[in-house]
Amino acid sequence: MKSRSSFMTPFAGAVLFFAGAVLPSAMAQAQDMMRNVDLSTPMFTNADMTREEVEAAAKAAKGAPADLSGKSLNGLDLSGLDLRGVNFRAARMNKTKLAGAKLDGAVLDQVWAVAADFSGASLKKAGLFASQMQDAKFDGADLSGARITADFSRASMKNAKFRDADLAADMKNQSMGLMRAVLKSADLTGADFEGANLAQTDLQFAKLSGANLANASLSRAEAGGADFRGARLAHTDFSDADVTSARLDAAQEAAFAGAKNLSRAIKE
Repeated sequence: MKSRSSFMTPFAGAVLFFAGAVLPSAMAQAQDMMRNVDLSTPMFTNADMTREEVEAAAKAAKGAPADLSGKSLNGLDLSGLDLRGVNFRAARMNKTKLAGAKLDGAVLDQVWAVAADFSGASLKKAGLFASQMQDAKFDGADLSGARITADFSRASMKNAKFRDADLAADMKNQSMGLMRAVLKSADLTGADFEGANLAQTDLQFAKLSGANLANASLSRAEAGGADFRGARLAHTDFSDADVTSARLDAAQEAAFAGAKNLSRAIKE
């Protein structure tokens, strides 16, 4: 199998190189590829395929993964389609509707899916590497077993499933900056992260009230200002996680053993 970097399009590569070159040491901004990118241009607003053409391409693959890499699919309604295993690498899918779609095993690496709707979609074991999914909607979506280093800043992910998913920092791609899941200010109310790896993820100001974090690792995560009230924390690893100003139930304090700045968390 080829490495992820060998599939990188010239456009995606240029953006990643630019981000890494300008911000080589800024961990919190290593994935900020929104800078200097105009999302109002045709590349990020138009579509070069119709829903019918996307569906036909997926069916024509006859068991082999359909290749829609680099396509502009912005704004299309692809809700409910069977797109399992499809290669969407570096596709533009801003504001695309994929509610209830089947995307198990799909390749969504380096995808632009800003404000896209994945509500209730199945993305089991999908790949979301260096994907831009800010303000997207994943309510009730299933990302169990997925490999994720996407930027979900401000995304709505209520009751989404991340069981055994790997959202941790990718230490093999440091030349591109620190690639990890960014869930900054995301709404993760009631989300299921049981057994998930969230090491070094950005959870600043995320809403995790009522979430299931049993057997999950949040080692070295940035969780300042996050809301953990009512979350299930059985055997959760918070070693060296920064919980400055995080909100937690007073009864949960023991579960945060090993966390940094626990004295500065807000216990209610």
